Amino acid sequence: MIEELIFIRPWWLAGVLPVIVLGVLWARRRMAASHWESKIDPALLEVLLEPGSKGGFKKLAWLVAIALAVATIGLAGPAWYKLPQPVEQKRDALVIVFDLSLSMLARDLRPSRLVRARQKITDVLRLRTEGYTALVAYAGDAHTVAPLTDDVRTIENLLASLSPEMMPVLGSNLESALQTSKTLFENARIQQGRLLLVTDGIDEVSDAGALCERNYPLSILGVGTGGGAYIPLDFINQPGQVLRTQSGDPITARLDSSRLADVADNCHGRYRQLGLGDDDIIELLGTPLPSEDETEEVERDFDTWADMGYLAGVLLIPLLLLGFRRGLFAVLVIGILPAPAQANLWDDLWQRADQQAHTALNQGSPDIASTLFEDQNWRAVAQYRAGDYVSAAKSFSGLDDAEAFYNQGNSLARNGEYQAALNAYDKMLNTIPDHEDALFNRDLVQRLFEEQESKQKDSESEGDQGSDPQDQSHAQQADDRQRQDQQGGQQDQPPEQEPSEAGQSQAQSDEQQSDSEEGESNRDEHQDAMEQWLRRVPDDPGGLLRRKFQYETNQRLRRGDYSNRETEKIW
Repeated sequence: MIEELIFIRPWWLAGVLPVIVLGVLWARRRMAASHWESKIDPALLEVLLEPGSKGGFKKLAWLVAIALAVATIGLAGPAWYKLPQPVEQKRDALVIVFDLSLSMLARDLRPSRLVRARQKITDVLRLRTEGYTALVAYAGDAHTVAPLTDDVRTIENLLASLSPEMMPVLGSNLESALQTSKTLFENARIQQGRLLLVTDGIDEVSDAGALCERNYPLSILGVGTGGGAYIPLDFINQPGQVLRTQSGDPITARLDSSRLADVADNCHGRYRQLGLGDDDIIELLGTPLPSEDETEEVERDFDTWADMGYLAGVLLIPLLLLGFRRGLFAVLVIGILPAPAQANLWDDLWQRADQQAHTALNQGSPDIASTLFEDQNWRAVAQYRAGDYVSAAKSFSGLDDAEAFYNQGNSLARNGEYQAALNAYDKMLNTIPDHEDALFNRDLVQRLFEEQESKQKDSESEGDQGSDPQDQSHAQQADDRQRQDQQGGQQDQPPEQEPSEAGQSQAQSDEQQSDSEEGESNRDEHQDAMEQWLRRVPDDPGGLLRRKFQYETNQRLRRGDYSNRETEKIW
């Protein structure tokens, strides 16, 4: 709604009256300057000229004058509301350090500390509308889940797959996590940034104190309660069991808020215990940095008026079309013709084809995304999700890497090409022999392939019997005719014998129905097995992260980084 109308460039308004006057004078001079009008008698001129030509020219002159006036008003910059306009983009950096030690499985917070911590980190990511964010996970060692990036959606997708059981080394090594975080800042050449530690406890206060810097304040979000809870062992298939000490006593994981608060204070940060609202994370994300000079207040003072002068151009479009009447029908034809399926001029103005494809894929339109992706791997992923397994397998076959072989095997298996799928899985396992998903899927497809071969052999053996089915059909027809004759001659017999034949017929029908239902049940089981066990193309990044963490751990083992840490506790 228009509450206040101003003109950003008001000096242009001085041209409104002159352009109208010029338009009128031009029309009068055009009409008076005609050579024929000065030489021919007016009575004869009316006969020679077409009726209405003078009136049409007068209308055109007024339209030109009005168009010039509208254009002049548009140049003046009408505006009636303001837009917040920051003076500069904040280069804010945040590294989230996520504790994935076994104590995060405790259930003093429902459903568990781990789940509540994930939810809270998700809230943090959704509050990050600008700046760069990274995620580091740690237990007995630290691993980078995502480096500093402005794409928080990617981090949110990775977050759901993080859990303590995927960490290669058990324990709670905060020192390694802080060193990894500092390396992320250094690699991004960021001189200051915030650290947000999401944890339920710190074993060694010195681990944090040795790495505290004013330019990188450490704020802590405490997860858990002072009363604590036992640590369940459900993740290792021991439901109902809890983690115990060597003497057999159950371990209770408690939140020591006072210790965490002291660490945060010594590291120039803040401490809050995990709550239900956003007040806790808003306070932690507001931890001051050394060079902040109330930048947000300056940004609020520089709201700018929204220039609506472009609307004048919209109003002038009909007048411009009248000025190009000969081309008007061509414009209408172009506007009526449907746009190609892969071309969207409006979207092309704002996004590249790959960006449009990613948007379509995230919005649940993989069929559209498959036509837009230029990257062959992503195009194959979109084809897979759209159910076009033939095209997906063909696209994956053009890539020469282990993950492409694995994804090609999945596509072929979903299309029922089990032998080709086994070959693709073998290529994958030749590169990565311990790939868990590939091993599992190969075993499943091998069983399905063997069952398919068995069914084919059975059908071939039945076909070898030659004319037996036809002979059986003729015999059955003869028996049916004989039974009808017998029934016709036995109508005078007691009716107790008729239900016997009807019962046999019903039994045969029930048996056939049972066989049919059993066959459908078997097919349903196979379909369910395929849907339940055949891992999908990179939907769940858990397997990739697990292998990444294990690879990094193996590298550190070769360097001897764990040689003096055998006595650390595992939770």
